[in-house]
Amino acid sequence: MARIDDSRPFLPVNIAVLTVSDTRTAANDTSGDTLAARIVAAGHRLAGRAIEKDDAGVIERRLRGWIADPAIDCVITTGGTGITGRDVTPEAFDRVLEKRIEGFGELFRMLSYAKIGTSTMQSRALGGVAGGTYLFALPGSTGAVKDAWDDILLFQLDNRHRPCNLVELMPRLQEHLKPAKAG
Repeated sequence: MARIDDSRPFLPVNIAVLTVSDTRTAANDTSGDTLAARIVAAGHRLAGRAIEKDDAGVIERRLRGWIADPAIDCVITTGGTGITGRDVTPEAFDRVLEKRIEGFGELFRMLSYAKIGTSTMQSRALGGVAGGTYLFALPGSTGAVKDAWDDILLFQLDNRHRPCNLVELMPRLQEHLKPAKAG
């Protein structure tokens, strides 16, 4: 069964938060505020925070900038994962991801189903990796942010979580970029 192994050290992760919305501002970004507070309360570092409009090109540029920044280990977005015409966060992720973490979206929707029923099918929450940086796209509701952080990311971004976690994989995320050793 999954557990926290207190004999292992806690390793803080540098996490950037991006709110994707045409209507949110710093004054009313409740989902971004909720996520940022939970990140800090867990002992991680808030490495960046921004709000961008629902525009795939703008989101892509922000993601690429943060992926290229060695001071950022993980980017979590909130908003733009629905199915309306302005919801384009997954499309922006598609432009940058090297690998998807399929289980994240599946697990998020499974947990969400217990709370909101079949409405969870409208969520295109997803996770992946690019340039050695973890990327997670969450829905824009405060409840969805709480569910994703409290029930999934809090544990997977904790090096003490057993039997395995995403933090212990971080040094190996760019193995494919290293030259092969001559044998």
